[in-house]
Amino acid sequence: MTYLELSEDGGGAHKFYEVTVAGTQVTIIYGRIGESGQTKVTAFPTEAKAQAAAAKKIGEKTRKGYAPALRGVRQRRAVTRRAIASTRSTAQQAPVLWRFDSGAAAFGIFVDGERCWVGNQRGDVYTVTHSGTVTGRFRLPDGVKCIVADDFWIYAGCDDGRVYDLSGKVPRSAYEIAADVDIYWLDIHDGVLGVSDRAGRITTIDYEDEFQWARTGAGDSAWMVRCDGDAVYHGHSRGVARYDTSDGTLVWENKLAGDVLFGWQEERSVYAGTARRTVHRLAKSDGRVEAVYQCDGAVYSCATSPGGRHVFAGDNHSSVYCFDASGERLWKLATGCGSAFSMQFLDDRLYIVTTDGSLVCIDASEAAIAAARAGSVPQPVDVKAAASLEAVEPSTTLETVLERVLETDGAGDGVVVECVKEGERLRVRVVSPGYESWNVQFPKTVREAGARYLVDGVRSAGRGGFYRAYGEIRRLL
Repeated sequence: MTYLELSEDGGGAHKFYEVTVAGTQVTIIYGRIGESGQTKVTAFPTEAKAQAAAAKKIGEKTRKGYAPALRGVRQRRAVTRRAIASTRSTAQQAPVLWRFDSGAAAFGIFVDGERCWVGNQRGDVYTVTHSGTVTGRFRLPDGVKCIVADDFWIYAGCDDGRVYDLSGKVPRSAYEIAADVDIYWLDIHDGVLGVSDRAGRITTIDYEDEFQWARTGAGDSAWMVRCDGDAVYHGHSRGVARYDTSDGTLVWENKLAGDVLFGWQEERSVYAGTARRTVHRLAKSDGRVEAVYQCDGAVYSCATSPGGRHVFAGDNHSSVYCFDASGERLWKLATGCGSAFSMQFLDDRLYIVTTDGSLVCIDASEAAIAAARAGSVPQPVDVKAAASLEAVEPSTTLETVLERVLETDGAGDGVVVECVKEGERLRVRVVSPGYESWNVQFPKTVREAGARYLVDGVRSAGRGGFYRAYGEIRRLL
């Protein structure tokens, strides 16, 4: 067994790499110092080839600055957890339909037509139906900063510096952020991840978990990042900036919306919730202020209805607001269960996750809000998770061989993909004729294995067919 560490001063890399050879099997464990890390097991035809492969890996790491060390001497670096400050609202109660106590302060939320996701500071992620039934639970290694979606996949960014793919039955580490990046928020578009951090930087990572570019903003505490096909929008203590997705060129910067605590986007506008009690709507094209929405407390979160017709905000006094597009306040109501750290609107319902760990479904229809302002609200249902609900933890071990074929080449009506090395990078490409290699992010351990896969029954013309093949491969793994 060979144990190596790379720990740089000034908050740089802080990670380990362990290689163990047992007969024809090589076990590699790697990750951040002080954590259990991920495990990859590879089988080789002979002991000599196993020894040679291990020596090659050790040589690669030592050339990058890793050195022999004693496990346990260096400790894990601390990560930043968002300060929780929330007071009770004096507004009338909002029409809460149901609420679910996740058990710890919650930042992560994602809602689609099928279900709601909530992730909390203990690393628990739950799925809940729109009617208020808990259907699933994941247990991640550290606190969940946020939950985002990209096409078919759901990702959770965590305090351990990893982004986990929750799309399959078992969570898998999809992206690993550099050790010197203390994640505050993240967003993803078409496989390209944008990460904002404590130091005020914005970093982008491509679909193969490889660094693209990073920029340092004018301020710190970057709680906002939103990505679209052309740009990354970055908000921090001194404003909001737009960067070109491809190379990180600064397109514009607006310092009027300072002390940013949250961000949202629509097709043509970005929204910055601030500690100055405002939500600023900025034009994506040039950064000009299109509207300002005035709240009574620091804005922890914001969201919009489709097209930006209505703008919602949550403050640090446990209140939620609704404005029309021009900035006129339509209503302010109390959550009854803490301040909204994140929110999302869907089908006349406002979903929030709060400082006390609740996932809350608020009836935001005109009739329900009118009744609430008149003092009539429904009795909220307290949703409970079944005691028998198992918490599914991430898989940290991937059994691999130099070649793995799920089905015989050419059998059935499938799609074959394989890993190839281009310079210093490992790529995934489609072998089957009639397909293009679109930008998708396979787990790095799969690419490192140099494996070849075939998935049956997913051949279909165009991008959708390839993505379905990709998703099926990940589920099988």
